[in-house]
Amino acid sequence: MKFMTFTALICSGILLGQIKTDSIAFPEYQPDYSDHVYKPSYKKLIIPATFIGFGVASLTTDALKNLNTSTKYEIGEHQPKHIKLDNYTQYLPAAMVYGYNLAGIKGKHNFKERTIIYGTSQLISAAFVLPLKHLVKEERPDQSNNLSFPSGHTAAAFSSAHFLFREYKDDHFWLAISGYPTAVFTGVYRTLNDKHWVGDVVAGAGFGILSTELAYWVFPLVNQLFNNNKSKTAMMVFPVLDQNHAGAGFVLNF
Repeated sequence: MKFMTFTALICSGILLGQIKTDSIAFPEYQPDYSDHVYKPSYKKLIIPATFIGFGVASLTTDALKNLNTSTKYEIGEHQPKHIKLDNYTQYLPAAMVYGYNLAGIKGKHNFKERTIIYGTSQLISAAFVLPLKHLVKEERPDQSNNLSFPSGHTAAAFSSAHFLFREYKDDHFWLAISGYPTAVFTGVYRTLNDKHWVGDVVAGAGFGILSTELAYWVFPLVNQLFNNNKSKTAMMVFPVLDQNHAGAGFVLNF
């Protein structure tokens, strides 16, 4: 509980600081919608499609099902200590985006725009992950329920890491890739905690990356909806979900 409170305070401080520093720039700043990051490209779909395809194949292909089973067996042999850190690391790369900006290392978008993008990616991710869990009904390795495929934690982690990548890729490449180790850590610990099969985690990574790519592609349309609102007030609410918790985030434009 102390860790949760501490984390909440840090995130609150980052967000409040960003509102103060970035809100001044809202009226003058207009994103360049001709930028390549907003342009759909099949090349950007290769990696997420490969990950998702691997995960789907692991549901029916004997070789990949054996990989799932053998990995679970090896983990059981070593009996690693179960930790809950992966409940928090899934959001860390997104928090790093706000932290870097607060520290003066500016990303591609201002506070409002990057929050719209991140919120959109979480909505898209939830639209993929939640229905699939109930349609596929794959039993978890620990037999706690039948909502194993795909891994929601891993999807959130990789959508956050890819959000960080897209914000900093052009000017700060090493910062841009700094979120991926955290995302991998999250995915690995979903298997070590006996909550997911390997295929679930790989598919979750694919859905996370895909969700963020789609969020950038639709951003020009979503941002125009916010900016063209006659009342000058608009709000987006997006889900923040994991196995045992539910919450919501929001961005308010006024």
